[in-house]
Amino acid sequence: MAAAPSSPPTNRVDAFWHDGMLSHDTGRGVFYSGSDPGFLDVLEKHPENPDRVRNMVSILKRGPISPFISWHTAMPALTSQLLSFHSPEYINELVEADKNGGKVLCYGTFLNPGSWDAALLAAGNTLSAMKYVLDGKGKIAYALVRPPGHHAQPSQADGYCFLNNAGLAVQLALDSGCKRVVVVDIDAHHGNGTAEGFYQSSDVLTISLHMNHGSWGPSHPQSGSVDELGEDEGYGYNMNIPLPNGTGDRGYEYAMTELVVPAVESFKPEMVVLVVGQDSSAFDPNGRQCLTMDGYRAIGRTIRSLADRHSGGRILIVQEGGYHVTYSAYCLHATVEGILDLPDPLLADPIAYYPEDEAFPVKVVDSIKRYLVDKVPFLKEH
Repeated sequence: MAAAPSSPPTNRVDAFWHDGMLSHDTGRGVFYSGSDPGFLDVLEKHPENPDRVRNMVSILKRGPISPFISWHTAMPALTSQLLSFHSPEYINELVEADKNGGKVLCYGTFLNPGSWDAALLAAGNTLSAMKYVLDGKGKIAYALVRPPGHHAQPSQADGYCFLNNAGLAVQLALDSGCKRVVVVDIDAHHGNGTAEGFYQSSDVLTISLHMNHGSWGPSHPQSGSVDELGEDEGYGYNMNIPLPNGTGDRGYEYAMTELVVPAVESFKPEMVVLVVGQDSSAFDPNGRQCLTMDGYRAIGRTIRSLADRHSGGRILIVQEGGYHVTYSAYCLHATVEGILDLPDPLLADPIAYYPEDEAFPVKVVDSIKRYLVDKVPFLKEH
């Protein structure tokens, strides 16, 4: 009698990466401006530079977590695949910009020679990571990609993002038969592009925990406020959780426990997508939050627990921000430890302690919950 097919392992993360994504050169200047004022001897690299992901790759390949990681690579996305989330006009704009040698798409977001190829690889590796899980080859896949994507809207680049990698993967899951997909975005900045893409859908619950930064201009018209709840059939299926600056491990844990977990428990997703940015860490130059490795580890464990209960353990992790070249890699390592539900930390925090007063974040989360409880159907049951 033939042996029953074995289930994919739950103690392994299948990471998707391609060196070609390093070809996206964002240049130097005053932080992300790309400008040279003429009076500085040292111009810094744009925060979204290749070094940040080089360290993420290397810590997963040579750090203590390495035995749990299996590596894969994928081809660039096809234009037809991009149209599942983005408008033809927008994709044509990007293609023409690439042919013409590049374009400043919005402040701080530069499509330079090599950028479009990298963006197609990022989208292709994210789609392949999702397909790997959908095909039952693995339970947990990680798209380690750049350029990032969660600010890219269907017809608009924004915040270093050209193509919405997570949005494309979510649509692939829906097209493949998943009835309900949840997206939990813990990047320091509002996941406006992903929210916009599914704003009228009740098949996708988008949850974003972010700094209370508001809109930052025409490329990012969404405010990320609690009253952006979705439209039509999607009303109540977009949850924004704007957290005060300085929110740390305990504040995030409280938000996850009081808001994210009850919503996901009621939504009962068939696929869980964790959109991760280490710019919520205490030492990131592009964020004002105070997560440490312990906080990321705890979030990873929570996501794993939710997936085990609702999606058969299926998780896609999609990389977004994280701009401290070393600490971002450490926080990624901690996140993966949590996702794997390892009993003890494998890697010590090089910074270890950051003072936190969670009293104000707790008040804010309680206030958000009072506002949402009558508007988000999932919270009414808890």
